[in-house]
Amino acid sequence: MKAIVDLTIIPLGIGVSLSKYVAACENILSDAGLTTQLHANGTNIEGDWDTVFAAIKQCHEVVHQMGAPRIFTTIHVGTRTDRDQSMDEKVKSVQAKLR
Repeated sequence: MKAIVDLTIIPLGIGVSLSKYVAACENILSDAGLTTQLHANGTNIEGDWDTVFAAIKQCHEVVHQMGAPRIFTTIHVGTRTDRDQSMDEKVKSVQAKLR
């Protein structure tokens, strides 16, 4: 099953700069062959459900290995059975309706 996921991983107990942790997770998602869109507060991910969630697990493992004793994660998941839709198509659909 295909999923579109909005992922925010917040390492705790490591200070205020998170960019190296974000970069490590972005590399994991890319290596998994997933389509991603980095945004200011997280990453949108598109791909097979099992592949997406395996990559998220790997992100947690790597961020812990990098020294984060705790992680807080938010995940929003969307799936469809009526048709195949990409993240790009969803955005374009809304943009087409704007003035």
